[in-house]
Formats: sequence, C-alpha cells, structure tokens
Amino acid sequence: MSEVDFHPLSDGRRIAFRQCAGSGPAIVFLPGYMSDMAGSKATALFEWAGESGRACLLLDYSGCGESDGDFADGTLWRWCEDVVAVVEARLAGPVVLAGSSMGGWLMLLAARRLAERVAALVGIAAAPDFTEWSFDAAQKAQLGAGETLRLDNPYGPEPTPVHPGFWADAQTQRLLDGTIAFDGPVRLLHGQEDRDVPPEISLRLAAALRSEDVQVTLVKGGDHRLSRPQDIDLLLRTLAALT
Repeated sequence: MSEVDFHPLSDGRRIAFRQCAGSGPAIVFLPGYMSDMAGSKATALFEWAGESGRACLLLDYSGCGESDGDFADGTLWRWCEDVVAVVEARLAGPVVLAGSSMGGWLMLLAARRLAERVAALVGIAAAPDFTEWSFDAAQKAQLGAGETLRLDNPYGPEPTPVHPGFWADAQTQRLLDGTIAFDGPVRLLHGQEDRDVPPEISLRLAAALRSEDVQVTLVKGGDHRLSRPQDIDLLLRTLAALT
C-alpha cells in the first residue's frame, strides 16, 4: 500500500487518501458506514490496481479512518462533498465509482455531482435510502426527536451509532422513488445471504436507474460484506471489464 496523503478542505479538515497512478478510468472506492480504506475490499482493490497498472483512489470520509473530524458530525452531504473535493483535486479524466453498502448510496450522489466524468458505477451490496427502509417507526421517531440510535453490531464489539443529524440529512437524499439520471454502465453485486441489505434493494436500484446498461449479479452464499476470496475476485473481474 502507498503512503497515506491528506487533502485539505476549505474549512481546515484534512481528508486521508491513497492513490496509485495508472491507465484507464481511475477507480474510486467508497467504503460503507463506519468503514474506511483499510478494509479488505479496498485493500485488495488497491493492490490489484497497482499490479495491473490501473489508476485507483481510496479515501476516508470525515470522521472516519485517518481523516479529520468527528464521526457524529458525518452526513451523506458532507461525505459526498469529501468525495467530490478529492476526486476533483487529485484525478483528471473519467472515473469509475465503486461503492460498498452506504458507499453505494454515496456513489449515486457523487455521480450526480461529477456528471460526465463518471464512466461507470459498481455497487457492492449498495444500500441507497437505508435510513428509510431499514428502520422501523419507533426508531425513526427516536431519531426525529434528536436521539442517537445504538444498533447491534454483528461485525464488532461496540454498537453502531446512528446520529440524528445523519438520519435527517439522509432522508432528504433518498433516490429510489424517482429516476436516477445516470446513463453509463452499472454493475450491482449482491449476496443472496445478505442480512443487512436485502437483495431486492439492488433490484429496486436497477429499476430506478435511467441507464439501459444495468446488470445485477446475485452471489449464492454471499453475505453483506462480500469479502470472501471468490467475492473479491468477482469484484475485480467486474472492474477489469469496465476499465
């Protein structure tokens, strides 16, 4: 892995990123909620990009990983600003956005901002609108009252916090009930055993996208993370075909 570098924002925060030069559209990996660029998929992707001579960019959102900020202040709007700022400052030419879980929501929002620069999208258990379909009425009422949710975390010892500011912002960024104005190739990978994001969400996303070049791949035995060797191999083969 390359050394971590930092991109300064106008408010003084620094966004941590790693970058490798190469040919073709640059692959930009967007991690999931409370994840960062040190995860297994991001690491495997970055190593593969370097070995195959492809341009690649990893980053940590504000308040995540090695970036400045407080996670409690994080919102989709702020994290989308982080992504767009680093891409515009560090990359020239077309990009392929690859988003995992919440990163799959962010890739759609960032694609709207980056417009013609986005050559293709790859979602890995993409979770657009999860603040709407994954919380029950009582949880939404708690968040709407300004309280923080602390959810069971199957991936670590500490509960997963959902802050009311994140939820309120995310509810204004929902996409699945309208047409998503993206016309390039889209590949959506989803594990059939995903307990966090139902595979039907990728089907709803495919229907909402305006593009005619959308493919959904359901992975038998795959869970939410899609981090098994065969899952990562599928991701890399998918990206190779687009770059």
